[in-house]
Amino acid sequence: MKMWEGLGYYSRARNLHAAAKYVDQELGGVFPSTHEGILALKGVGPYTAAAIASFAYNLPYAVVDGNVYRVLSRYFDYEEPSDTTEGKKYFAALAQRLLDEQQAGRYNQAIMDFGATVCTPKAAKCNCCPLATKCEALVSGTVYERPIKLKKLKRRTRYFNYLVIRHPDFRIVEKRMGKDIWQNLYQFPLVETSEGVEDWAEVLKQTNWPEWLNSDHITLNRRLGPRKQELTHQRIIANFWELDYLANEPPILPSNFSLVKPENCRNFAFPKIIGWYFDDNLLYLF
Repeated sequence: MKMWEGLGYYSRARNLHAAAKYVDQELGGVFPSTHEGILALKGVGPYTAAAIASFAYNLPYAVVDGNVYRVLSRYFDYEEPSDTTEGKKYFAALAQRLLDEQQAGRYNQAIMDFGATVCTPKAAKCNCCPLATKCEALVSGTVYERPIKLKKLKRRTRYFNYLVIRHPDFRIVEKRMGKDIWQNLYQFPLVETSEGVEDWAEVLKQTNWPEWLNSDHITLNRRLGPRKQELTHQRIIANFWELDYLANEPPILPSNFSLVKPENCRNFAFPKIIGWYFDDNLLYLF
């Protein structure tokens, strides 16, 4: 996870690691060479399986990604939403029917690249497109209305208050558990609020204040933030509350929390928003 830090999509790292171990331990180190075998690997779905099967082994399986949806929906001026079950089945069948089975890998890469460079979402190069004379959406003037999508991306906003507990001998970090974002990454102790908070007294009042941390043992040094990170379905707005720890003995921590020497903090894998905090403040140097 430390090597993957900052790249996002952390479930992909976990799935990639699990698939690699499966190939090593269950398949004798031999990567599967059939579509079914590839599809059985953890984290591999129809798109990835078709891509690997066609690119690596030239097997006749059509790749359907966002670029392919866009190219096909425009070329045929197809009005069925691409994000419905029926629409997905239609595009998968259409892509498979159009596939050049003798050159599956080249065809798949070509149509994906065509969508990424010519038939683009907002600035399609219709004036130099080799398919322009047969593009039904261009004829009907619906290029930028295709593909149709019913579901609008909804992004919720979450407010994180990180408690940066500072002591000459240690910092406190928490391993994120459960099925939330950034699973198995590390963070400072977190108090999440329903809205943005700029007053330290409001943070202290929160019902999810960590029970193991006695507020009498800390004093506020400063607040840094807010910093914002945009995820696919969430917007994270974070404040970093730097707190001096005053007690002689460190607190007794739950199992997923650790005392860490200040200079060792950057050895842990943190989400990008905390990486920004380190970069801005060089906390690990003092």
